[in-house]
Amino acid sequence: MYWYPLYAFLRRQGASQHDAEDLTQSFFAHLFEKDGFKNLGKEKGKFRSFLLAACTNFLRDERDKAGAKKRGGEHRIVSLDVARAEEFYGSEPAQDIDPRRLFERRWAFTVAEAAMARLKSEYTEGGKQLLFEKLQPYLTREIDAQFYAAEAASLNLTEGAARVALHRMRRRFGALLRSEVAYTVSNRDEVEEELRHLLAAIAE
Repeated sequence: MYWYPLYAFLRRQGASQHDAEDLTQSFFAHLFEKDGFKNLGKEKGKFRSFLLAACTNFLRDERDKAGAKKRGGEHRIVSLDVARAEEFYGSEPAQDIDPRRLFERRWAFTVAEAAMARLKSEYTEGGKQLLFEKLQPYLTREIDAQFYAAEAASLNLTEGAARVALHRMRRRFGALLRSEVAYTVSNRDEVEEELRHLLAAIAE
């Protein structure tokens, strides 16, 4: 789930497409081989910060091993869609954005996309896929005066029912987003702070 923010970070650090793929694979292999998660207790802070720091240290070590055995070796533990990653990377902001800022921005979008995927799954399983498709584009944007009349008609709803449906969808998306953020922080008390941080990263 979280490999692309690291891939983008490595690309912005100057790694080629193939080196960034290789380094990302090797980094995760290194974490599992060395049991790198064993010290990541609830008191250790944000998973986002842990991964970025660990990847930075790994990259430093790899640069110190110039000429060593090809990174990754026989390990293929992560399925990376590098062609899609490069398509994403090609649409990233101009090169003047700092690699760490790019990582933070991509991390924020990854968390939001995970929440959106859960929301879509819930609506689809509940037989409300059309409702999701019609209202999803308006979860995070301003709505003009004609929206409710047009979308309500397309969904065979009253304007009032369309307003309630969008309100419920927004509220559920917010809950799922907080749930995703909660997976990446030490405790529930940090959720709102981390959420503000991620929203700020997206807005940059």
